[in-house]
Amino acid sequence: MTDSQTTQVALISSDTLTGSILVIRGHKVMLDADLAALYGVETKALNQAVRRNIERFPDDFMFQLTSDEMEDLRSQTVTASSWGGRRTRPYAFTEQGVAMLSSVLKSPRAIQVNIEIMRAFVRLRQMVTSNADLARKLNALERKYDGQFKIVFAAIRELTEPTPKKKGRPIGFRSDEE
Repeated sequence: MTDSQTTQVALISSDTLTGSILVIRGHKVMLDADLAALYGVETKALNQAVRRNIERFPDDFMFQLTSDEMEDLRSQTVTASSWGGRRTRPYAFTEQGVAMLSSVLKSPRAIQVNIEIMRAFVRLRQMVTSNADLARKLNALERKYDGQFKIVFAAIRELTEPTPKKKGRPIGFRSDEE
C-alpha cells in the first residue's frame, strides 16, 4: 500500500464510519453505496462483485431493503446524493457481510477500509455494552436507595403534617368570666 493510500484511509474518520452504520431490522448494517464510497469503487461494481460470490453472503450477512425501508431511509436523510438516479433497492451488509467483502474486494484500500470498519463496529459494540452496564448500575442504585428514600419521605411528611390536637384539659389559667 502506498503512502497516499494509507493517508486516504486515515482520513476516514471514526465519526464518518459510525454515522454510516444504521440499524435496520434490528441489525447494525452499512449500505452498499456507503461501502462503495469508502472502498473507492462504484456501487454497481461492489454489487457485481457480491453477485459473483453470492454464496459468501447468506441472509444474515446481507439483505436487500424493502421499498418501505428504502422510503423510510430516504425520508430520514438530509441529502439524497447517494440515492440519485438509483433504480434498485440498496443492499444492507451486516458486520459479518462487511467482513466477507474483504474476501471479495482485494485491493489494498479495501483491506485497510475493512479494518477500520471492523474497528468501528467493535467501538459501537463497546459503547452499547458500556451503556447497558451503566443502566444496570443505575437500576441497582435505585433499588438500593429506594428503601432509604421512603424513610426520608415519611419523615418529611411527618414533619410537615399538622399535629393532631389532643383532647384534654387546656393548659393555662381559666377565668370565670369566659
